[in-house]
Amino acid sequence: MVPVIEVKNLCKYFTTPRGVLHAVDNVSFIIEKGKTLGVVGESGCGKSTLGRTIIHLHESTSGQILLEGQNITSVKGKTLREARERMQIIFQDPYSSLDPRKTVDATIREPLVISKRYRKNSIDDATQELMESVGIDSRLRMSYPHELDGGRRQRVGIARALALNPRFVVCDEPVSALDVSIQAQVLNLLKKLQQQKELTYMFVTHDMSVVRHISDDICVMYLGQVVEKCSAKELFQHPMHPYTRALLSAIPSVDIHHTQKREILHGEIISPIDPKPGCRFLPRCRFSSEACQQEQQLQEISSKHFVSCCRTHELG
Repeated sequence: MVPVIEVKNLCKYFTTPRGVLHAVDNVSFIIEKGKTLGVVGESGCGKSTLGRTIIHLHESTSGQILLEGQNITSVKGKTLREARERMQIIFQDPYSSLDPRKTVDATIREPLVISKRYRKNSIDDATQELMESVGIDSRLRMSYPHELDGGRRQRVGIARALALNPRFVVCDEPVSALDVSIQAQVLNLLKKLQQQKELTYMFVTHDMSVVRHISDDICVMYLGQVVEKCSAKELFQHPMHPYTRALLSAIPSVDIHHTQKREILHGEIISPIDPKPGCRFLPRCRFSSEACQQEQQLQEISSKHFVSCCRTHELG
């Protein structure tokens, strides 16, 4: 079966007055139909830039992006527009991502109108169906974003993203701006819609508890590179990379009888601008050695468990 998304050695660099910023550097993965790939890491590691580059909100510097087997890395014009209909994004901030001058109805129907594939009557029906599918009451149809709470605003954003029946959706920290009680509702909604519409997600977050709940597979990113990649179950049971272990140790625990041992990271974060060859986690890793100064590659340590660390076999 052809994967919905396949990324091969994808890079996205930005030119700055100080040099070239390596936001995404040599990232590769696949996402099968109906699956969710979680992408985690601390702020500034390139998670959101990766998602935006895949759907062409940023143009890639090098590498390949394949959508259902079609190379869309450098597509333009009509081909790009058609590809964008099959790829959508749910943004982090549901308030700033919505036009404050447009009602709920106008926001959801906009992509339907722009596509020019629907008649007026069918647009009305499709808009109502989308509102029902994400749990927005019809009485809110003519409401503006400032009249809605955060959860309802995010539901509007989800409805807009699903308007043209995309195959692939980038969820860019879609619950981080919401209250905890609302987060669970939105996460359950995303899972329900995925099952109903056979959607494929890339779920970007820094919350390890959230990514465990929703993901089939997980990529851990550090300063633009993937340092560990495996199934969600495998990652939480057998984390291998020192950075992954530090992330997992920071998850709060409510078990007072078995306290979590924190792995405190020391040292300086290197600059992502023109980084030197070698492991970018080296200055903060207590297991570092001279071998870490060489370029690191993802290696399959066990079945479908990939780690970018030359000393993984020593760490167990």
